[in-house]
Amino acid sequence: MVSSAISRLTNLHRHLLPADSKLLESDDVSGLMKISPEVAEALSSGQPVVALESTVISHGMPYPQNLETAKQLEAIVRVNGAIPATIAILDGVPCIGLSMEDLQKLANLGTRAQKTARRDIAHVVSTRGNGATTVSATMFFASKVGIPIFVTGGIGGVHRHGENTLDVSSDLTELGRTPVAVVSAGVKSILDIPRTLEYLETQGVCVATYATNDFPAFFTERSGCQEEKVFSCLDGFDRSFSSSNNKFCVEDRVPCRVDTPEDCARLIDANVKLRLGTGILFAVPIPKEYSASGRLIEDAIQRAIGEARTKNITGNAETPFLLSRVNELTGGASLASNIALLKNNARVGAKIAAALAQLRGHQNGVQHGLWRTEGVRLIRLPELIRYIFLLSTG
Repeated sequence: MVSSAISRLTNLHRHLLPADSKLLESDDVSGLMKISPEVAEALSSGQPVVALESTVISHGMPYPQNLETAKQLEAIVRVNGAIPATIAILDGVPCIGLSMEDLQKLANLGTRAQKTARRDIAHVVSTRGNGATTVSATMFFASKVGIPIFVTGGIGGVHRHGENTLDVSSDLTELGRTPVAVVSAGVKSILDIPRTLEYLETQGVCVATYATNDFPAFFTERSGCQEEKVFSCLDGFDRSFSSSNNKFCVEDRVPCRVDTPEDCARLIDANVKLRLGTGILFAVPIPKEYSASGRLIEDAIQRAIGEARTKNITGNAETPFLLSRVNELTGGASLASNIALLKNNARVGAKIAAALAQLRGHQNGVQHGLWRTEGVRLIRLPELIRYIFLLSTG
């Protein structure tokens, strides 16, 4: 009787969906995921939700600083009007929204949790492992449940000398095929920023700087890649530095600038309505008071890269090594900057999510207790219970 009711409920659920909804993928995936009650309720009622990655907890900083930072990021999202949904894979189950116990477990695991990009998801799930999601994996899961905005520190990109090694982060291809807006402090400064922007252009990804003309360089406010095509240089860098040897003096441009959360919301809304199928990268500069010296960071990066080569550290182990070593070489300055930019991004991301929820609510409203989210229409829990009762007794 129960299985029959569930089958009939599934058919009814499909009947309630719009004809153009791409539910097949979502149906298959949703049965493998655990969505926290708070996040599920927020999505079903059209409240703003912000996705947060978990690699920053496991691989980004030591315990207990990682746990405290994770708690602070969620608190900042809440204070600024949105519901946080930290994403991770725990015991083989993709979790959308973590409890305090889950955060504690992940923080204690640290690097014993597998750093999980899109390519690793099936393996971690099938082996019932613990996975800390990177940008690409977090975007994937966020898109499957209809979370439109994701906050991180900085995205991956084309590694320095990537033209020879072909070491390009899957974050970039994910942005090219997953319609989730990513709020970050630009591209990690250990990478080749100009080539990363070129790659994003190839992927058809809209890159927008937030309240600045200059694309930020993670630890610093400026990378030299500006909205208007001009030749410029990071403060403190010699003019002899050039993009050809993977420094930060470049002749490049960022396609657009946004100045308010409402600007960002309208851009996201247009991207979805046009069904472009790509993500958006919002590049938010680190607050000026936490911006590290360009020369200090660049010298530390060059030394760390040299050490990585000597030790033959490559693949997904390279970025955590470089960030950790740069932090050591800068006397902790880079870690303090990292935490500051994460908090700032969480604040901006939450405000964008709130503005987007308000925009969508104004345009569409909530009709018949149903909320439309990125091709998936969710039924409110009380209605779902009533349907199950009626179908099981009918």
